Order: sequence, then C-alpha cells, then structure tokens
Amino acid sequence: MSTAYIELKDVYLSYPVASGSSIQALAGLDLRVGRGDFVCLVGPSGCGKSSLLRLLAGFFQPSGGSLLIDGKPTDGPDSSRGMVFQQAELYPWLTVFENVEFGPKMRGAEAALRRVEVERCLRLVRLWEFKDAYPYELSGGMQQRAAIARVLANDCELLLMDEPFGALDALTREHLQEELLSLWRQTGKTIIFVTHSVEEAVYLGTDVLVMTDRPGTISTRFHSPFSRVGGSDLSRSIKALPEFVRLREEVLACIWTNNAG
Repeated sequence: MSTAYIELKDVYLSYPVASGSSIQALAGLDLRVGRGDFVCLVGPSGCGKSSLLRLLAGFFQPSGGSLLIDGKPTDGPDSSRGMVFQQAELYPWLTVFENVEFGPKMRGAEAALRRVEVERCLRLVRLWEFKDAYPYELSGGMQQRAAIARVLANDCELLLMDEPFGALDALTREHLQEELLSLWRQTGKTIIFVTHSVEEAVYLGTDVLVMTDRPGTISTRFHSPFSRVGGSDLSRSIKALPEFVRLREEVLACIWTNNAG
C-alpha cells in the first residue's frame, strides 16, 4: 500500500469545557488521504468535523492514537497548512489588501511579487475593487471571501476549509466552487473540506466521508468522480446526471442511518 500524505490511526480527541468536564469529540478514527486528494467531510452538527480539521491544522493534539502528515507527527500549526474558518478571521485594523498580503509579507516575499499574488487572489474571489476597504465595511459574505483569498495567497500544501461557502449567496457560492476546483486541478493541492451540503460534497470531492454522531469517527467513504470532469459550464448538467443524483441520495441515506437513534 502506498504511503498516505495524511494518516490517522485509532485517533481519539477529548478537550475540556468551562464546566470542568471534558467532551470526547473523536473516537477510534482511522483515515488515509493521498497527496492531491479533495476530501469532503459531511455528517450531523457536533459530530467532530471541525475538531478533525483543527487536529489536522495542529491547533489540537490527539488524546490517543497517531496522526502523521507527510510522514511526520504534527506539533502545532505551520505554514504548510492553511485553514479557512466558518467565520472570517480578518485583522480589523488592516485593509482587505493588507489582510491578504499579511502571510506573504511575513515570509519575506518581495513587495512587487506580493502585489501580483494579492491581486490574483482578490480577483479570484471578486473583491479587487474592495482592496482598500476595512473588514467592518464588508458584508459577512465578502469578509469570508477575503479570508479565502488570504489563505490562497499563502500557497499552503494542505488547505483545511470549514464550511467556507456557508455564508455566501447561491451565485457566489457556485462561482467559488468552480474557482476552488480550478485551483485544485491546476496545483494538485490537498484539500479537506467540511460542508453541510451533500450536493456540494459530491460535486467537489474526490471522496466524501460520512462521520457518525459524537464521538465522531468515519462511518463510510464514498468515491466521487465528478470533481475531475471540469468546466463551469458543465456544473448544472453534472448535478442533474442520474449517477450524481444517485450518489447524493446514497450519502444522504447514510447520514440518516447514522442518526436514526
């Protein structure tokens, strides 16, 4: 068996809460992800999807089991992994341009190169005309788009995305789905993507992983071929295909079965 880029074996995760007790978020979780895979996580609210992303980002350490990324254990966040949160985490004292520029600037990239990359990323998320605005001047959806641009500008090997399109309107969400797929096809980055939309998961992912209720583990893994088809003009026709609808319904049925109790 080939070496996985991400490998979790029998991983447990517990963390304390304000009451003094602890929550077991993950239990006995096994996962292998190849380099360049686009993996979508779905499951009920509170099942540990976001906790798993934070584990991969290095914000948490496993309570039990082992976690390797590129053959090495994680000992905290690093620049090879970027995360887009459910809520935009922008620096309020910086403009949109400065927020997106922050990572490349901290890495010592030349000013001219930074500007080219920031412009590319802001145009990608349709925010270039708001480059001089401050976060408080943007809508919630626009703030999230700026947060996505900031992560893209960091050119991370692993993108961890926690419902990044949840606050967006339908048209912008569809546009960014296509742009994210285009980026993935061009760069071969590894993406772990959390969503509550089964249709989005089946469309974007090479694999769709269904998680059980808390403490979360991987219940079922579905292979999805649709992300490799390509072409934004094909989006609606792909989602209407009988095989697409069939897979979407299989994933939904799996989620319902996991929560029947």
